[in-house]
Amino acid sequence: MSTVFKQQKSKRDKAEGIVAKTTEDTPVFRNKQRVLLLSSRGITSRHRHLLTDLGDLLPHTKKDAKLDSKSKLHIINELAELNNCNNCIFFEVRKRQDLYMWLSKTPNGPSVKFHIQNIHTMEELKMTGNCLKGSRHILSFDKNFESSPHWLLMKELFTQVFGIPKTARRIKPFVDHVLSFSIVDNRVWFRNYQITEKPLEHRSVTDTTDLTLVEIGPRFVMNPIRVFDGSFGGQTAFENPEFVSPNVARANVRNAKAGRYKSRMEAIAKKDEKLKEAEMPEDPLSENNVFA
Repeated sequence: MSTVFKQQKSKRDKAEGIVAKTTEDTPVFRNKQRVLLLSSRGITSRHRHLLTDLGDLLPHTKKDAKLDSKSKLHIINELAELNNCNNCIFFEVRKRQDLYMWLSKTPNGPSVKFHIQNIHTMEELKMTGNCLKGSRHILSFDKNFESSPHWLLMKELFTQVFGIPKTARRIKPFVDHVLSFSIVDNRVWFRNYQITEKPLEHRSVTDTTDLTLVEIGPRFVMNPIRVFDGSFGGQTAFENPEFVSPNVARANVRNAKAGRYKSRMEAIAKKDEKLKEAEMPEDPLSENNVFA
């Protein structure tokens, strides 16, 4: 019985990323983060290019086929287990124009749903910087992530999803770019910078370092919608009160245009009524009345 218990305990420790030393009993933590990368049906070309860029930046990801169902997202937990992944990035596209991104710790959570705005892929930016595919990066977080609990949770989730383990198979053994996460206007701004050396003609006498950052893309803005305590569902731990659905925003624009048209038609009708009231009375000695 003890042998079976030890076998089950070792399997559980390996699944959680804890491996015991051979000489000591103290466990040693090993980062075994693997990320499942997939999208829903109806994805556009720009969204697909952004998904490809994220796959190139994160060599510890595994891509899967497009998900047919948008209502049964709990299926993704089973797909992550089949692919031996403990994190997931899921692109959910609505009406072929609205992009939502899910970040989740499978299979128990938590998970965060974002609305992605201002998307610019690497090909669109056409910047001068460049970095080696598969190289590791540094994660840079704004100090505002320490201001509230939900930002702290998102910071930890970003660290585990976007942080590349040292033991990943497809990584290159050096660091040459930085992933920046900044909070501006209650949104998370994602930027990617290459670490390069300053040219000799641009260095000043007071410079203590010869390194500089050059943006290479992609770039996008993540507007948080909800934080769930489970993976792709569960109780709501945080809800953004300032979030406005894209459908509501488009409806407000249409209503504003309809209101302007209605007010213009009412002004034209009032003008016609005033012109009718201001007409002179008919002259009894006019040609139409005398020679009728």
